[in-house]
Amino acid sequence: MKKLFLLFIGIIFLGCKEHNNSKSEETFQAEKVPTYNFEEFEKQLPKEENKTYVVNFWATWCAPCVEELPIFTELDSKNENIEVILVSLDLPKLKDSQLIPFIKKNKISSQVILLDDPYSNVWIPKVNKDWDGAIPATLVYNTKNRKFYPHKFESYQELLDEVQTLKK
Repeated sequence: MKKLFLLFIGIIFLGCKEHNNSKSEETFQAEKVPTYNFEEFEKQLPKEENKTYVVNFWATWCAPCVEELPIFTELDSKNENIEVILVSLDLPKLKDSQLIPFIKKNKISSQVILLDDPYSNVWIPKVNKDWDGAIPATLVYNTKNRKFYPHKFESYQELLDEVQTLKK
């Protein structure tokens, strides 16, 4: 009887421990997706020598954006001197209920940032003066060059070719 009671207590303890781990994992995932306004985001943009950065503006509700995401994650995983930053334009109130689950479900390992800045008429021209704000849109830059693409990339090779031309 005593062994059965100890077994029962052990099962309860492990069940609680498992529940706590999944909760902390969700919190950890949420911490991996910082929320910035544009000014804060701009300060975070890296500028290392010998590295090219690919900044993709997207949202979970944008079908063309979601279709091209695998291209960006592949680029990020296969190229050491290229860093991909995925800038989500999802509503901040949906971060925990929509954005984080989407990242987990799609196993996105690239850096994701949630941009929370309602003054798009101010920050969009800072990204590119000709950008109308439509997504997907991608900024590719390094310390020497900068190029903006206001469209969806159709293939990994297309994106890689554009990044390679910028590196020259």
